[in-house]
Parts: sequence; structure tokens; C-alpha cells
Amino acid sequence: MAKIEGFRVKNFRTLKDVLLGRLWNWQESDPLSPLTAVIGKNGVGKSTLFDAFGFLADCLKVGVEEACDLRGRGGFGRIRSQGSGEPIEFEVYYKEDGNARSITYELSIDLGDDERPYVLKERLRQRRKGQKRGWPFSFLVLNRGKGVVWKGETGGHQIDETQGDVDFCNLMDSLKSGEIKEESTETEVVELEDIRKLGIATLGSLKQHPRISAFRRFIEGWYLSYFTPDAARSLPLAGPQKHLNIHGDNLGNVVQFMERDHSKLFQGVLQRIAKRIPGIDKIGTEKTNDGRLLLRFNDKGFQDPFYAQQMSDGTLKVFAYLLLLEDPSPPPFLCIEEPENGLYHKLLEVLAQEFRDHATGRKDGSQVFITTHQPYLVDALDPSEVWILEKEQDGYSAIHRASRNDIVRNLVAEGLPLGGLWYSDYLDAR
Repeated sequence: MAKIEGFRVKNFRTLKDVLLGRLWNWQESDPLSPLTAVIGKNGVGKSTLFDAFGFLADCLKVGVEEACDLRGRGGFGRIRSQGSGEPIEFEVYYKEDGNARSITYELSIDLGDDERPYVLKERLRQRRKGQKRGWPFSFLVLNRGKGVVWKGETGGHQIDETQGDVDFCNLMDSLKSGEIKEESTETEVVELEDIRKLGIATLGSLKQHPRISAFRRFIEGWYLSYFTPDAARSLPLAGPQKHLNIHGDNLGNVVQFMERDHSKLFQGVLQRIAKRIPGIDKIGTEKTNDGRLLLRFNDKGFQDPFYAQQMSDGTLKVFAYLLLLEDPSPPPFLCIEEPENGLYHKLLEVLAQEFRDHATGRKDGSQVFITTHQPYLVDALDPSEVWILEKEQDGYSAIHRASRNDIVRNLVAEGLPLGGLWYSDYLDAR
């Protein structure tokens, strides 16, 4: 399953220039781990970093203009870093599986003369087979919706990119003159009809562009949890559904699906939940006369069941997370903001281990990304899994990996818990 090795965002609110992991031209750092946690004080930008992933996913689904207004973002002017006139930029460095060559996706979004956001640039690039060094070869280059795309599993152009970005006119001239040496003869000059839509959304739906399609499916498969217990207490219409939605209001529908199509797996989930939440004996669904669905919990000490509307926030959250992790076809990237909210502190180490087991113990497991401000959860993490986000004097956020601090690594190796070190200010930038 595809994994993000590095992620960079520029000019997005307080994230003036933040990099996690490695990029094709920044190999000094280790890639992101299967489980990644971002910690920090209130107001340092954890929610902004979470939303950076959400914004990129929304850009693919609905276009950049709508994405700027979704989820209370307030438009391009409010999400671009204050005082910056530069485009909002993203860079995703990922690979399809452990043996695949990494692919880089670059996106720039700017404000046009009509004061509306549009896609300024898009690029997908990958090194050729056997190429260890040098510039990767671009197989998609778009500038203001115009550019070149190479079809097939391989392809790209060879051009001197050390002078910076190649603009569209120069690219076209190079293509016509033969300066660009193609790996593939299947080359297309493309022009998108709508410059507010991502090129990967359009071209990624075509069979002749398998690498673009793979990346499009990867982003589409991201799951960013906006789970709220109140949403899980709603009464949806009955009907099995395969996947938990981002708010969790179809929790009962997923239980219906698991009961019907994966009964043995679901029984295993129930056994694990019973160990995590004392007293829970059985979980099922009940259909009302008007076709609504009730999520039913049976407690060992009571004959009559309890329903989701009566269960605590923590019980619903733990159940939803464990059910999400047991999805028979899980998302490639799972992002959860502050999963500790409403949970008993002794459950946090267990939850962290569940996340890690899912991310590392399954061949098709999700890469898990969380934000937290709970030391008890951080106690269960390794320094290589933890990134510390801080505010600098200029008001912008900076980030560093806990494992880069020799003192922290040595103290954890001696048996001191990482969350305790954070509580004692050992994880601050030094």
C-alpha cells in the first residue's frame, strides 16, 4: 500500500514552510514512519497541519476554489500565510509499495487577477529505473492548466531543470525542437478546461495514465477523521455500509455490514473491545419501525441493552477507532486529530499500540497520522514517531523530530517515557 515518505507545505496559515520526512531533493532525513504523531502546545498549528492534508484532499474532490471555503476556512485570503504574497504550495513524496520508485507531486495555488484562486502549477515526477541520483523525470507538467503529459507506466522528459521551473512556453519549444528526449512516444499536449480543478483529477480518470490514476486514487482514499460522538448518536436509515464516514454518523450501518459480511472478524473486534471497555458484552444493531437504525450495547451486568444515545463519548470513540482499524479494505492514509479527547488516560497507551499494530502489522494497513497534546499517549511512542511543532518569534510554525535530539534518544533508551520528557520540556527545540 502507498505510503507518504515526506510532506511539505508552504504559505498555508501559520505553516510558512514546514517539512516532515524526506523529499526527492532532501534525502538527509528519514522518511515518515508508519505511525506519526505531531505534538505541541495549544495554538502552535497542529490543527492547521491536520487541515493541510484535508485541504489537499478537498482540492482533488471539489477544486481549489471550493476547497478554500469548505470547513470554515474562509477563502484563499484567510488560509494564505499572513503577509505572504506567494502561492500556497504542497509537495507530497510517496511510493506505491516498498519496492516502487518514489513519486513526487507538486502543487501551487495562487490568486488570479479576478481575485479567485486557481491552480498555478502541477507536476508529477519520478526517477527512471536504475536512476539513483540527479533530477527525476517529469511525466506531468502543467502551468495554468496547460502542459504535457506522458502516457503509460514509464515516461518523462529529460531537460535541464537545474535552472528552476520550466515555464509552459519553454517546455513547448523544447518538445517541438526535440530537446526533450522522451522515454515514451505516447506524449500529449493538454489544456484543461477549468484551471480551478486539479489536473490529476481529470487525467487521473483516464486509463492511459496509470501512474496519475494511482496517485489520484491514493489521495481519494485518505481518511481524515472529523468524528464526533454526537454524530455517532444519530439515527441513520438502516442499510449496511462498508466504510465509516468522516463524521461517524453511519457507525451503526458499518456494524450492520460487518455483522453480515465479516461476522468472524467482527466477533474478534467485539472481544478486543470487551477487553478495552470493561463490561461490554455484545454490540449489535436494531431496526426501528420507521426504518431507522439503533446501535445496541449489552452490558454484562444488565439484562436490558443500552443504546448509542446512552453511551459515553469515550466508549463510542474507542469503538469507532477499533472498527475503523478493522476495515477489511482500510484507507491508505488515516489522519486523526487529538484521538485522546474523552478517553480514560489508561486507554491511551492501548490506543497508541492499536494504531501502531495496524500501521505495521498489516500488509494493507493504513499509514496513521495523529495530532495530540496528551503526554500519556506520547509515553507509548518512539522518538522517531514524534514530531514537535512550535511557534517561532515571527509567529510562524517550525517542526522537528524528537529523534533528532541525542539527549531525548538516550533518555528514552534508558527507560524514561517520552511523554514524561515532553512534560518536563526536554522536547523543546534546542
